[in-house]
Amino acid sequence: MTAQRAPSLESKTPVTMSTLSAQQLSDAGIDNPAGVAARLPNLELDNAADGLRITIRGVSNADTTEKGDPSAAFMLDGIYIARPQIQNLSFYDLERVEVLRGPQGTLYGRNTTAGAINVISAAPTNRFEAAAGAAIGNYGSRKTDAMLNVPVNDALALRAALAYNRHDSYLRNGQGTPYSLGLDRDDLSARLSAKLKIDADATLLLRYEHSKVDDNNDSFVPDTNFYSGVATGNPVWRGGDTRAQLTNGFVPPNSAPEQGYSRKTASGIGADLSWNLGAATLYYLGSHRSYDHDALSNFYYRVAPGFALGVHQAFSGDYAQNSHELRIASNGGGALSAQAGLYYFREESSQLYSFRDLGALGLPPYYVFPHGPTIATSKAIFGQATYRLSDKLRATAGARYTDDEKSRVGSTNFQQSSIFNPATDFKLLNAAAMGTHQSTWRLGADYDVTPSTLLYGAVATGYKAGGFNDGCLAGSVQMGLSCPAALAVPADTLFYRPETLRSYEAGVKTRFWDNKASLNLSAFHYDYKNLQLSGVAIVQGAPRFVTNNAGVARVKGLEAEGQVRPTAQDRLHYALALLDARYVSYSPDGVYSWAGNKLDRSPSHALTLGYEHAFQLARGELAAGLSARKSGAYVIAVPTQLLQYRVPSRTESDATLRYRPTRSAWSLMARVKNIENKVHPISIDSFGMVVPSDPRTVDVRLDYRY
Repeated sequence: MTAQRAPSLESKTPVTMSTLSAQQLSDAGIDNPAGVAARLPNLELDNAADGLRITIRGVSNADTTEKGDPSAAFMLDGIYIARPQIQNLSFYDLERVEVLRGPQGTLYGRNTTAGAINVISAAPTNRFEAAAGAAIGNYGSRKTDAMLNVPVNDALALRAALAYNRHDSYLRNGQGTPYSLGLDRDDLSARLSAKLKIDADATLLLRYEHSKVDDNNDSFVPDTNFYSGVATGNPVWRGGDTRAQLTNGFVPPNSAPEQGYSRKTASGIGADLSWNLGAATLYYLGSHRSYDHDALSNFYYRVAPGFALGVHQAFSGDYAQNSHELRIASNGGGALSAQAGLYYFREESSQLYSFRDLGALGLPPYYVFPHGPTIATSKAIFGQATYRLSDKLRATAGARYTDDEKSRVGSTNFQQSSIFNPATDFKLLNAAAMGTHQSTWRLGADYDVTPSTLLYGAVATGYKAGGFNDGCLAGSVQMGLSCPAALAVPADTLFYRPETLRSYEAGVKTRFWDNKASLNLSAFHYDYKNLQLSGVAIVQGAPRFVTNNAGVARVKGLEAEGQVRPTAQDRLHYALALLDARYVSYSPDGVYSWAGNKLDRSPSHALTLGYEHAFQLARGELAAGLSARKSGAYVIAVPTQLLQYRVPSRTESDATLRYRPTRSAWSLMARVKNIENKVHPISIDSFGMVVPSDPRTVDVRLDYRY
């Protein structure tokens, strides 16, 4: 495992983590990050219209704009992926997925307040391999993937993999227009890898990947599909028929909907070098990634209780990020093991948002937000050491110092048409820059109670960088625009502070019953300060995406997960999460107190159970599996609107049936997800637009491996 940036067994790693292998992902039909959450405790992964929402132990984030950061690090082969919009690509040709729960501020750095998710692709090997698979299902689902691994010689191996994934929209258009809606999928991804053994001590792994995603951002329905009482500020769940919940029948009074779309392309190249120097190994991990996005969305702007207007939003953006990490780690079996490193990250982006059709309110019909460059840099130095106090007891200490900087220039344009006219239109300056400097640390100890039982405990800290909202400080000048005092934003409104978290955690990992059963148990308590909460509010006459700090929260919980293999033909997996995540002090508007309210997406309990039995047949093996997750109720809050939407408790089940002939290269699998065919909100924005979860899906898959 790589949780502590060094190879080790998961059962011997004193960190709360979960691992899903490539086979486990395939058997469960998990082909993107959003599907991982159903198997793991205290994890919510929601594929919202504006990107992947990661919530770990109640710690989450809603700002997916270019100036925002997630609270959990999402990594691909150790490379930090900054934009949530491109994190939910297809899983294909993977080795495993690791989920680290709790702050990872020492070895993984900033924006790991909640934890980290690391998707690890399969590396080239020294043997010839080939594989291909295809699946078809309801909603016009069509999936294909393939892999080829070729050892060129003793020093070089090459690997190529690709995946195509498509299905039609899960939503129904009840507007009387011929347009298709979102919750569809159409993506193509490919990866090329080369592993070069430079000499007996040095190995270089190169990866190049490219993805193209064509889908539709109109992946929402009105909140009234799920709730009554929204107009009074007290949303009440009313349930209803799944078909009706997935129907968007809202017809705006001011403008007809258009055909929405979303077109994304992403590519990346990375280098991973390891060089054994004898007493230590030197590692370098570097990457350049780019991401471009063009979209048109039809969304609805609620201007008063029971009254909403149709708004067309166009978007174009381009992003580029570079990251470099140089790390050295000690070798050998002495009492002391240590590692230290330097890290550098830089992202630069430009965006153009435009909103039209608000003229019915007597407002300028066009709001245009040209921004760029937006630049974020992060520099860090870190180190961690473990000292063996005895054959069974070890102590660990680590620290990291991070220097973050952000800047952005742009404007809010109030226009009469799509083209800015100085004679009739005007601009407000959006310009800000800030720096954040933070030290994070970890102290821990672990003890081998028996050869198969590990006891551990740790105190750790994490943080997420601060940032800024739209607007400018009086007297600032950018892009030929000045910021007059009458239009300036106060500093305490323009800027928001970093969020910080201190975690106290203890756990045990044990294997028993002749290694037929496993149990990972952990208990934790968080002191969580300056939470960054986001939403849309009207500022200076225009809709702005605003982030504010939210006082103090406390989080505590208990997690248990493991497997039981009573026979070679039977396998049971389980996960239990108990969670109490609440605000201690927070007032969204300075008047109403939300102290005691739950944090978003933090159910008080969740239980996952899965069972699979393999039947031995005359000419093969037939395996049948069933997995179910029962989750308690939780809330999705919109602080800028003083709304809290309660999502009731639910159970969601999946089933698989797999056939493998004896001594054959092919296998066949049938899968059903969400047997209950119940849907629920996975995100709710400030305008009352809900992105619903997926309905029941069925597919049949054929795999061939050589």
